[in-house]
Amino acid sequence: MKFRNGRWLTKKGARSFSPKIAYEINVSGGSVKIFAPSFGVNHRGDTLGGVCFTIEISAPFDDALRIKIHHHKGRADSGAHFPLSIAGGALETEDTPELLTVRSGSLELKINKSDCSMRFYRRGKLLTSSTGDDLSYIVEDWQGDAYPGGTAYMCQRLALDVDELIYGLGERFTPIVRNGQSVSVWNEDGGTSTEQSYKNVPFFLSNRDYGVFVNDPGRVEFEIATETVNRTAFSAEGESLDYFIFCGDTMKDVLYRYTELTGKPSLPPRWSFGLWLSTSFTTNYDEKTVMSFIDGMLERGIPLSVFHFDCCWMKPFHWTDFLWDSDVFPDPEGMIRRIHERGVKVCVWINPYIAQQSALFDEGCEKGYFLNRADGSVWQWDMWQSGMAIVDFTNPEAASWYGRGLKTLLDMGVDCFKTDFGERIPDDAVYHSGADPQKMHNLYSYLYNECVYGVLTKYRGADDAVLFARSATAGCQKFPVHWGGDCWSDYSGMEQSIRGGLSLTCSGFSFWSHDIGGFESSATPDLYKRWCAFGLLSTHSRLHGSTAYKVPWLYGEEAVEVLRFFTELKHELMPYLWSEARRSASSGVPMMRMMALEFQDDPNCRYLDKQYMLGDSLLVAPVFNSDDIAHYYLPAGKWTNFFTGEVIDGGVWRTEHALYLSIPLFVRENSIIPLGISHPDPVYGFRGNVELRVFGLTGHAQTEVYDDSDVIIKASFDKAENRFTVTGGAGCRIRYGAAVTNLTEDRESGELNAY
Repeated sequence: MKFRNGRWLTKKGARSFSPKIAYEINVSGGSVKIFAPSFGVNHRGDTLGGVCFTIEISAPFDDALRIKIHHHKGRADSGAHFPLSIAGGALETEDTPELLTVRSGSLELKINKSDCSMRFYRRGKLLTSSTGDDLSYIVEDWQGDAYPGGTAYMCQRLALDVDELIYGLGERFTPIVRNGQSVSVWNEDGGTSTEQSYKNVPFFLSNRDYGVFVNDPGRVEFEIATETVNRTAFSAEGESLDYFIFCGDTMKDVLYRYTELTGKPSLPPRWSFGLWLSTSFTTNYDEKTVMSFIDGMLERGIPLSVFHFDCCWMKPFHWTDFLWDSDVFPDPEGMIRRIHERGVKVCVWINPYIAQQSALFDEGCEKGYFLNRADGSVWQWDMWQSGMAIVDFTNPEAASWYGRGLKTLLDMGVDCFKTDFGERIPDDAVYHSGADPQKMHNLYSYLYNECVYGVLTKYRGADDAVLFARSATAGCQKFPVHWGGDCWSDYSGMEQSIRGGLSLTCSGFSFWSHDIGGFESSATPDLYKRWCAFGLLSTHSRLHGSTAYKVPWLYGEEAVEVLRFFTELKHELMPYLWSEARRSASSGVPMMRMMALEFQDDPNCRYLDKQYMLGDSLLVAPVFNSDDIAHYYLPAGKWTNFFTGEVIDGGVWRTEHALYLSIPLFVRENSIIPLGISHPDPVYGFRGNVELRVFGLTGHAQTEVYDDSDVIIKASFDKAENRFTVTGGAGCRIRYGAAVTNLTEDRESGELNAY
């Protein structure tokens, strides 16, 4: 939020207060408390009232600091909090007459006692600072000393250095660099073509190797080089502000530490990495249609992993009641069994809204399972579903009740759920827990997805649990997978989708998908084929739409060939993708990542938002036009075209003509890509079934291959010693250029030129 009128004035009617002196400092119990008046203290008479700040500093773990600022500390608890893992790090302090220094690992905060300015350093390098009026308590509609009726905010500004760029803040469809953007962290159902977002995360990442997480689940407003162009600013309504700052050698390190606090991404099951096909939204379908789609895919040689039933598996006006529309699906259990017999999993659409026609509505009202209005009545409106109520997940009994409905579906054979919606949550509702509804608006998405993911974990096992979620906030990375929402079926919609996904993944999320072919309206055959290539080279891949089916034969026989080609390519890549997914889940570094995260020191990568890295080694550059022209950038180093084997020296921008059975897909030098030799679906045995393909060997390369949870193959290559070493690779083969070596029990190492 913008509070200022230019550099020196506040906006009309507002009054701003900032700490002027660190008057009293207390170091105790692993924390530092500073009492800071907003005025100078020259004699005892100056201490008779006035706005003062209490600043508390602690270390959640090494290389991180927590800063809590209060005006009136005694305000009632909101009852809405992000679940955080705070181990408690060692906090060191050094006190001199001029400075108080606070250290957590390599992160150092220097506070000037005379003006309460704060400067953050890492190993002597200044990261950012807060000086002058950067920390402010601001009251709008100022009425005088008592300020009745005024709305209060706490605001923190942090300095931006020359060439400093800011990323993150959740899923955003605006340009990937946040500089110059005003961002309201507030979940909304706004599609992919606006500044609104389904997934808002109050965390930003700086290319100066630090990040900031604002620990407030409510509406947090960010001004990134806008109101003051050399500052980031974040503000929240109320009397307090709580934020964490993290640092590391790279932005990847910062993401590791941020996800240590908010949770590491859970690892989705291997089958979820295959192709998903949806009924689409408003299309007409029944069991005959569904089976014709599944059989049509299999008859055309297109492997299918999951079939998704969108909203209309339930009766119109009855969403959500967990009951199949018997007029359309008279034998749902038999149908699910028949789908399973074809080797395909089943996903069904749900949401947290209960329509008045739902079989669950009266029970939910009677037992108090819905959000209420202030007068005690159920909060209802007619948006989305007529007379719909909203499940109150702060009520444990309501969450269990909702979970029992999910279990009924699991008992029928359903494998997973698409958790749609969760953004249109009122900020004036009354919760069972008494939580502040404004603070619950974003956090609702966490409780909703946590409930559903918990049911899947309980009844399907942690290794087999997966969602297809739309709404999210900080911490929801623990409940994968998330998809990009309602995009248009055109190249602009495709571009918006990739921007939103890359923004989300640099906000702590690792696994992401989107609607292949676009959601709104119908795709052209050209767009469909290009989006298939992009979609199958994302971590998760789903064909979905609104008014149009997305089976490939409706877009021509070439579309069938393209979809089959890229689905098989993804299956072939599964040994690589699965190993990368496991590393991503343990590190918090996204599997699908923006170029700036991988090539942080390359200025050409800083603004790129139409190409990405898929794991450590693969660069993907989708085609965004009907002219078959690909534009992309290769960073410094040697890059090998995955399809042709052509080696290109990087540090260059390229333009090339790309056929439909192709996409700019390049392998980084010193990479070993494990590929499946036989790969009928995403879940196949890797032992004895892997080709270790070596690319651009200029020094040292290594890889590990996992089968389920264990490392089964380790391979390393060293150019200097001219030697390769493989453990557990019997029955596999090595390909280096045109040369192929088959590995046996007694031949798992040797010289590079031995083959």
